Amino acid sequence: MLLKTIATAAAFLGLAASTFAVTPTPYSGIHNKKGVAGLRPANATAPTGKASVQITYHGGPIMTGKITVYPIFYGTWSTAQKSIVNTFIGGLSASSWWNIEKTYHDNSGNTVSGPVALGTAYNDNYSQGKSLSDNSIETIVSHAISAGGLPVDTNGIYAVLTAGDVAETSGFCSQYCGWHTDATISGKDLKYLFAGRADSCVSGCVAPQNQNVSPNGDVTTDGLISVLAHEIVEAGSDPDLNAWYDASGQENADKCAWTFGTTKTASNGAAYNVVVGGKNYLIQQNWNAKTQGCALSA
Repeated sequence: MLLKTIATAAAFLGLAASTFAVTPTPYSGIHNKKGVAGLRPANATAPTGKASVQITYHGGPIMTGKITVYPIFYGTWSTAQKSIVNTFIGGLSASSWWNIEKTYHDNSGNTVSGPVALGTAYNDNYSQGKSLSDNSIETIVSHAISAGGLPVDTNGIYAVLTAGDVAETSGFCSQYCGWHTDATISGKDLKYLFAGRADSCVSGCVAPQNQNVSPNGDVTTDGLISVLAHEIVEAGSDPDLNAWYDASGQENADKCAWTFGTTKTASNGAAYNVVVGGKNYLIQQNWNAKTQGCALSA
């Protein structure tokens, strides 16, 4: 396919501009971009979404019914790290945070109701090396389906999650921490996302309050969870990049980037704001389409 050009649809879980002196690419106004979790602003205490701008529906499909997320663990992942990811995916739709996603609908009254299910995981031992292009991410998805036995699921989200020694060369750690898109794979329109363990850019891709200690004792995996959550809800409400976004191109999660709402303190001193599957996590808020504001629950 022709890869959708990366543009910074909104600032979310990326590197402080002052660190790399990178200026986000303005959104072009033509919504054929990847949903990019882009640069973290230098002033991380301020909301990055344009809260005064409403998010609206543009007629494209949403993901209705059961959504299965297939984690593709690329590179070296420990059993404990996989458990942090799998527990979050498997318990996500039982959380009050997911209820916000149900405020997104199509013209027939269908909503992004879920549930979200944990699909079969695939372990990829660096099949495309440690320096990946955007094309490589699509190839990893295709390979996981053909070689790994993952199903061709048009209502699934294939989550390519990279180990800390892997670079995504179009801008991981310098312009973004994750993105989502769709492509024709195995003859079907499939949705997939990228998120990486940011071992080389903790200061940019992990919430400031958890850069020293995190809820599950793994700073970069815990940090990745917020990126993963961001991309899952955007894929749900804007899977083909022509459904829900605002006038500047920001999708729902973009509008609440780096806002976490009320947090609690775990026994190890880490901040968290949701409990999913019995584990504590710190994830960003999401934009409620009915109230037109950021929230942790609906």
